[in-house]
Amino acid sequence: MKILVVDDAPFIVRALRDTLAARGFEVHEAQSGEEAISAYRDLKPDVVLMDILMPGMDGLSATREILNIDPAANIIVITAIGKPGLEKECMDAGAKGFLMKPFRARALMELIDSFSGRGGR
Repeated sequence: MKILVVDDAPFIVRALRDTLAARGFEVHEAQSGEEAISAYRDLKPDVVLMDILMPGMDGLSATREILNIDPAANIIVITAIGKPGLEKECMDAGAKGFLMKPFRARALMELIDSFSGRGGR
């Protein structure tokens, strides 16, 4: 299963990459909304883990653009922004999951597994 991690914080990317790779996922990275769109077109990942606040195009705009390319894209927003209504805004934009940083790895794995049909990885 291919996963695209989109975040501009190197320590978050590293932590997610290490956690996901240890569970056998193929992990790819992007550091901005623009990079995420380009990587999505090239890789066609099974799941995108999308940060919201990034330089240039934000994660919400990138989510909308990826869903314009592929309406079936599985995007999970992972953010530290505690803005009221943000989860609803992300879900309305087409995200299929939402996690607040810091999050439990188990919660992330459960969301990812829900897209693979495997459950309980």
